Amino acid sequence: MPKYLPRILNWIVINLVLAFVLTASTPMTKETFDQVRRFTRGIEFDYATWTADAAWSKIQQAAAATPNYIRSEKQKQVVTRYLNLTRRILQAESQINLIYTNPEISDPAAAAAWIRDELKTLTEEQSQLAPLTETVLQMQVSQVLTEMGLSHGGQPIPPVLYHVSPLPLALIVSPRDRIQTDANISLQADLNPEQQARLEDYIDRVLNVSSLVVPVGGIGAYPTMVMETTNLNWQVETIAHEWIHNYLSLRPLGMNYDTSPELRTMNETAASIAGREIGQQVLRRYYPERLVGRAPAVETLHLPLRLEEPQTLRAETVFDFRAEMHATRIRVDELLAQGKVEEAEAYMEQRRRFFWEHGYAIRKLNQAYFAFYGAYADVPGGAAGEDPVGPAVRELRARSASLKEFLERISWMNSFEDLKAAIGQ
Repeated sequence: MPKYLPRILNWIVINLVLAFVLTASTPMTKETFDQVRRFTRGIEFDYATWTADAAWSKIQQAAAATPNYIRSEKQKQVVTRYLNLTRRILQAESQINLIYTNPEISDPAAAAAWIRDELKTLTEEQSQLAPLTETVLQMQVSQVLTEMGLSHGGQPIPPVLYHVSPLPLALIVSPRDRIQTDANISLQADLNPEQQARLEDYIDRVLNVSSLVVPVGGIGAYPTMVMETTNLNWQVETIAHEWIHNYLSLRPLGMNYDTSPELRTMNETAASIAGREIGQQVLRRYYPERLVGRAPAVETLHLPLRLEEPQTLRAETVFDFRAEMHATRIRVDELLAQGKVEEAEAYMEQRRRFFWEHGYAIRKLNQAYFAFYGAYADVPGGAAGEDPVGPAVRELRARSASLKEFLERISWMNSFEDLKAAIGQ
């Protein structure tokens, strides 16, 4: 039996119990949360089943301990092969979608038949390679964490475990007269845009709130959930980001995640800062040829671009998305502070159209959008507006000699006042 299998089993059992008890995220406002769940109980994500399936997969991987017997060069080849397969699968799925939307093709099923056959072969190979790829990346992230001093006896606590799968959607609910997360409920991953919009409209009308269903890139369950991607930079940052949430959950900062908006921002910003640093070190150590730029920002990761635009994120020199979104947030905060709720909502719709004209297809820009994305304040600008929490977290990191020191300091904080005191504010 591998050395750390008993410890992994213990962590999985603990989280299985939690998954059965906690089927949705902890609300910041219980009254609103309970009201919203009247509309979501039948479509909420089943964490218990997902955790059980992922846990069984991880137990099998840990028992096999296959990567321990594979040379580092071969481990790199495994990850590269998996990413290439994922890229080809996404391309094949895109080709099929284009065939079915092309009015000049009379029999799309026949035209797409050969692509479906290829897609089936690629998917089977990817499924066989996925467990080994996950284990390799877990080992590589764990090694970097150990080198950074974030482990005990050479083993991060909890052990790094993640699983790639379709992620639940998140229903975010905010009051209309201010930007604040009153509820964050995980929904089934297969809700289509029409179903999402219908749910939002109903909740908004009945409860007089601002709601939005958003995609997520990862969730700090255990094992953690990570979205499928071909971007290794983003993937390792997300694996590290979600592990940081696991790490913080054992300490006051993580335990108080939903106690206040400030503590939520402290958690997310700390995880983003640490995830980026750890992810970059993984690339430097194992994949130096992939060290080009940084992973996409969480705000732009899921934004589909206009069809006439290139299918990649546009260069910041052409249109500065974060700067424009920051300006939008500042103005919205000003209008809401003056009690001009309807004017603020009209302005946000105007700005949504502005972003569309510049290639960014935001489905809905409202108070809930800013409540969700504003918590990720690891870099200036964006949806965070003038919130002082993000800059304070960044200042603490700048004053810390190492990532370990930064995490050890912030993880034991219970309030924003603790953070301000730490940086002399």
